[in-house]
Amino acid sequence: MQLGAYKWFRAEPAAVKETDTNRNSSDNVPPLIVRRLGLQDYEPIWKSMAYLAEQGKQDRDDEIWMLSHKPVYTLGQTGKPEHILDAGDIPVINIDRGGQVTYHGPGQLVVYLLLNMRRRGFGVRNLVDLIEKSIIDTLREFDVEAVTRQGAPGVYVNDAKISALGLRIKNGWSYHGLSLNVKMDLEPFSRINPCGFENLAVTQLVDLLGGGEVDGEPPLMQTVSTVLSNKLLSRLDYLPRPI
Repeated sequence: MQLGAYKWFRAEPAAVKETDTNRNSSDNVPPLIVRRLGLQDYEPIWKSMAYLAEQGKQDRDDEIWMLSHKPVYTLGQTGKPEHILDAGDIPVINIDRGGQVTYHGPGQLVVYLLLNMRRRGFGVRNLVDLIEKSIIDTLREFDVEAVTRQGAPGVYVNDAKISALGLRIKNGWSYHGLSLNVKMDLEPFSRINPCGFENLAVTQLVDLLGGGEVDGEPPLMQTVSTVLSNKLLSRLDYLPRPI
């Protein structure tokens, strides 16, 4: 996959006050590239992520990939096939992240975080917390209050799951990441036990906003993508981008 053919920018480290001991000095913030990859088949993206992690070059820039996938079910390393009730004509791919089965499709924002965990001094829990808090912060910008659940990674609104996450760490690098339901067809979720939970309700942002777009405003997906990338950047000690 030719990543350079798509839009990207290099994140700018945030200036840090001397009194702020909880953040890295801007001199110590690793280089980070954010790529916007549009609508993609799942397998080439997965193989590209896995290849970069397999190489494990410690001096490579960190990256965040923002995209959507064509319809696909993915089954994690511990996934049980019985949680796929009726895949129909949607392909099922067994992959190397943690977790059970989930669905990806157009109108769902997917964010993959390819971070050098050792260089950042991160553990898996640090990264999971950062992702979940960034999603909650993003939804709050749309006046949607969301929460996490103990023992059930992801983000929920009114007991319905709006965002899933799954990660893999290899050679000190993270890959995979999160999905956030924005404006999509939710029907394929009814053909699985999402994330391995029977009868788990699933929701999306557009329904929580009343189901409509505002004339003259940027598409909801574009706005959410910018807001979420900014929340992630801020928590990783970079400057947000203009919306």
